[in-house]
Amino acid sequence: MTASRPGGLMPVAPAPPDLYAVLGNPVAHSQSPFIHAEFARASGERIEYVRVLCPLEGFVAAVHRFARDGDGRGRPARGCNVTVPFKFDAPRLAARVGARAALAGAANVLRFDADGWSADNTDGSGLRRDLEVNAGLALAGRRVLLIGAGGAAAGVLGPLIEAGAAAVTVANRKPQRAQALIERHRDWAARHRTRLAAAALDEPGVGYDVIINATASSLGGAAVPVPASVLGEGALAVDLMYGAAAAGFLAWARAHGARGRDGLGMLVEQAADAFVYWRGVRPQTAAVLAALRARLAAAQG
Repeated sequence: MTASRPGGLMPVAPAPPDLYAVLGNPVAHSQSPFIHAEFARASGERIEYVRVLCPLEGFVAAVHRFARDGDGRGRPARGCNVTVPFKFDAPRLAARVGARAALAGAANVLRFDADGWSADNTDGSGLRRDLEVNAGLALAGRRVLLIGAGGAAAGVLGPLIEAGAAAVTVANRKPQRAQALIERHRDWAARHRTRLAAAALDEPGVGYDVIINATASSLGGAAVPVPASVLGEGALAVDLMYGAAAAGFLAWARAHGARGRDGLGMLVEQAADAFVYWRGVRPQTAAVLAALRARLAAAQG
């Protein structure tokens, strides 16, 4: 591409790649920049993806600053992912909130549209695809224990119900928060004939088919927050964290005869849904997930 100037022609520099980021606290551990770089390389989409550490009391200002100033070089951003502990704050920043984010009351993806920001939640769709496609586990008819009532749990509960889970118990350190979460999903559960219950961490029930740790306890190296009696025969225990953070939970599951799965597959699949939300292009995920597992194994090894 060329443009005229006195004395001849000069090449026109291509537009810089569109800018995206993951915003959270902590955020240094995030593998999202690697994932989206792989998506962009494979799809031909020109994007750059970075991490932005937000002050715990300064999330709203940080998002507006990133949307306006981008990387600080005069390049505004096109969108962002939102991670702990800000997912409940994200929908309030958007002019348009998608159905999944509205049901959850939480969002993990924002798109900075010129006519107003949009919010969505791809956590649950990512988890569902990872379990049903990558892990080969049909969720229909299963009894599920969801540990936690924060932003991650809020994002996955609706899709678990939609997948046809027979029953979902939400266990939390503060049972009233678990109760509030299931009340928000009560009509959705009735439509899909899923039984919902709230429980305390020390009395979560027994013999579940699927146990999902949606708390951030693994990041701090905390002990598994529920007793081993929650594990039914042949249970799948999933920690939404990954890498070293998930190691303790996965070891606990294996020690009690359950299958363990970390959150890497969910991370890649929810990122793919976010990529579609931003770019309108669905990237392939299998090769990216394999590359990410190899990358983390090499870093730990």
